[in-house]
Amino acid sequence: MLENTAQYHPRNPESSPLWNLFNTHYESFEQKYEEQFEKHYGFFRPVIGEVVRDYLKCGDLKEGFARVKCPDCKEEYLLAFSCHGRWFCPSCHAKKVVLFGSMLKDNILYPIPNRQYVFSIPIMLRVYFKHERQLLTRLCHCAYDSLLLFLRTAIDLPDGVPGVVMAIHTFGDYPEKYHPHIHAIVTDGLFTENGIFYVMPKVDSKPLEESFRAMVFTMLKKEEKITEKLIDKLMNWNHSGFSVHKGEQIARDDEIGREKLAQYIIRNTFSVEKMHYNENTGTVIYHSKMTHGNNKKNFEVYSAEEFIAAITQHIPDKSFQMIRYYGWYSNKLRGLRLKQGICRPGDETIDAEVEIIDVSDYQPKRIASKTWRECIKKIWEVDPLHCPKCGGEMKIISFITDSKTIRKILEHIDLWTEVPCRAPPPLNQESQAEVVYEPFDDGWPGLEDEITVGLN
Repeated sequence: MLENTAQYHPRNPESSPLWNLFNTHYESFEQKYEEQFEKHYGFFRPVIGEVVRDYLKCGDLKEGFARVKCPDCKEEYLLAFSCHGRWFCPSCHAKKVVLFGSMLKDNILYPIPNRQYVFSIPIMLRVYFKHERQLLTRLCHCAYDSLLLFLRTAIDLPDGVPGVVMAIHTFGDYPEKYHPHIHAIVTDGLFTENGIFYVMPKVDSKPLEESFRAMVFTMLKKEEKITEKLIDKLMNWNHSGFSVHKGEQIARDDEIGREKLAQYIIRNTFSVEKMHYNENTGTVIYHSKMTHGNNKKNFEVYSAEEFIAAITQHIPDKSFQMIRYYGWYSNKLRGLRLKQGICRPGDETIDAEVEIIDVSDYQPKRIASKTWRECIKKIWEVDPLHCPKCGGEMKIISFITDSKTIRKILEHIDLWTEVPCRAPPPLNQESQAEVVYEPFDDGWPGLEDEITVGLN
């Protein structure tokens, strides 16, 4: 008897309220942008249109697909291609979250205590980062430099180095607010060059907030964004608007805790589960777990174009890195350790009040990223290559990318539908995909002589 395994069903993007919202209203949003949204959100960034166009094609069989077939019973299905969108497409970003959590747990983070820190800045200063997003990189530098000073002072280890992974967030409870802040996974202590780890003692984190504030002021003044007069004004406030949240320590043996924290810090900028799109009225209700305002409401109502403007402002620019590695976890030091190894520690004088962990022999795993199959199994707890008919192992047998062949196949199996797409047409760019041809003949229309296999 076959094992009772849940069957994998490829997603239907057109059933998503987000897809329908963008398919119906995105063209109108672009037309209205200059008049209605430019003043609040700044000039329209071309990357928004590119990401949205790709999202509207994500999971669409008409854009190409892979054929997945069981060699034993010949059961098969079609698997549509993904857009691989960053920080926008809910499906693709969910995969990135799983990959990132697994990679950080297995390849980056050491088995020592870790802690989450969150660095926030006042509302008055956020506008500078909204209209000049390269300042977000400098904000990360300020957070790391303040952490380095704080940890070295607390442990009294001038040459110690922490391991830090930072994720830039620009969103809060509601997407229309641009809220730049930093989520960081930080080793709860410092490494020495020879691989000895000094655990952080219990100290007040107020000096960290003050150091972070001073470094941000210095950076923005150097960039000629603020003046000494504004700095004095903010310094005289009872609550400056700067904050550094220090989370609970994650124990050295808590692998699940480290993985969950890694997944949390790169969560998507919005949640489809929190939105309700009314097609008849063209409005979106977005819910929050927190209450806001005098009436303590936990939702906001947007027109379709307003909601599109709100969530697309958080799409990062091309090549802008939203994840950054510092100190012991930086690419440079990881590469040096891999190339040279770590020297064994010699005799040292150690403060008896500081816990010491010897990790000089620790080698992070060198494993490949999880495959599409493993991601699906982890997220949905179902194996997409488990044959629902005979229980055998299914195989991906071909990738279909030729438009004429795609249409013939979909019409043959009654899956071709004409869905009106109201989004702008794709950009006129020649495809850079490498194309090869393989002989194949299994009786499908359009496949008598050859199929097109994309290697992009």
